[in-house]
Amino acid sequence: MKHVSLILLGGLLGVNLVLADGTNTLPTLTLADGQAVALRNHPQVAEANYRALAAEEVVKETRSGYFPTANLYATAAGAEDSDTRILAGGLNNPSVLDRAAGGVEVSQLITDFGRTANLTASSKLQAQAASQNVNATREQVLLQVDTGYFGVLQAQAVLHVAQQTLDTRQLLVDQVAALATNKLRSELDVSFAQVGLEQARLLLQKSRSDADAAMATLSTALGYHEYHQFQLVEQPLPDKAAINDVSGLIQTALAGRPELLSLRNEHEAALRYARSQRDARLPTLAAVGVAGDSPDHDSRLPDNYLAGGVQLSLPLFAGGLYTARQHEAELKAQAENELLRSLEDIVIRDVRIAWLNVNNALEQLHTTEQLLQHATEAFELADARYQNGISSIVELSQAQLNLTSAQIANTNARYDVLIQQANLDYQTGALN
Repeated sequence: MKHVSLILLGGLLGVNLVLADGTNTLPTLTLADGQAVALRNHPQVAEANYRALAAEEVVKETRSGYFPTANLYATAAGAEDSDTRILAGGLNNPSVLDRAAGGVEVSQLITDFGRTANLTASSKLQAQAASQNVNATREQVLLQVDTGYFGVLQAQAVLHVAQQTLDTRQLLVDQVAALATNKLRSELDVSFAQVGLEQARLLLQKSRSDADAAMATLSTALGYHEYHQFQLVEQPLPDKAAINDVSGLIQTALAGRPELLSLRNEHEAALRYARSQRDARLPTLAAVGVAGDSPDHDSRLPDNYLAGGVQLSLPLFAGGLYTARQHEAELKAQAENELLRSLEDIVIRDVRIAWLNVNNALEQLHTTEQLLQHATEAFELADARYQNGISSIVELSQAQLNLTSAQIANTNARYDVLIQQANLDYQTGALN
């Protein structure tokens, strides 16, 4: 039947609604376009990028220890008389002489026996971890876009089924009412047909609300503050043969999931930081040079000065501070390693569950296709029997209800396959 064919086409393909004059002014959005928009607009992606840039600045901070430092000084001092002495509060030369002078001090690290090297390596690994966190955030946003995109297509397909169901039942009400006017059907048939019509109207109202809610969810996933509407483009179903090997998917996830890569970098960074805390107990050797000029000074002082030397410092005792810092860093590194092991177990579990969900969704799609076929045949037979007067309106109403349920189940199953495939791609690190 022509009407049934339209319902099946709408249910299976999820045709988007158009305006009454047949035009559609909504902008078209493909899945790839939506992903690109989200990566540009979404605040979570921007936040992760800023944190990655901040981590790169930390690398520059720690690496600065390799370069010389220079400080410019200016001093002006006055004393009551030439015999002024500071008698308490300092171990340096206590003499205070009238003077005004300026100078520069330059210090260059010669070696700290690996501490700066380990700090720099640790900060580099932290920056790499932050970069992987950017990738993880991108994949999370892309998953939101994919599920939101398919959710809109699913809701719009159900809405189309609901609209076609309402049209079909309205036509039945009109036919039965005309037959009842001519005394060919009873008022009971009219009542049953009207009940089916109101049920279809309720379904349409709920489907319209669900479609608007799904579009709002997609708008947020795209990074928009406001509600946007789009006409979406259908996506093909995944190839079942490509997802038969779960062991390969697990290995892909363990090698490529950005969360795992980030934790591995953080673990290595913690190890290098622990080594830097160990090296803090070693000597530090630096070259120091000073030069300056004094335009106004005591006659016994020279007009300028220039000096240089090598300075060796070795921490002897700090109340256990350095040892405690080393042990703290080593324990945190062990904690990072255990966290990594835990996340690897979770990833293996999630990949397997996602793989099972995809295969189950494909099986349900096949089942609902068979269900839809049988429900269509049953509806056509019940409609023919009712038109020929050999069955009741109850049988036809039940056949209509079964057909509508089968159409919705088949529509949901189709888009559930796409949603579960997107989740599987996310779990294996293939979305980014």
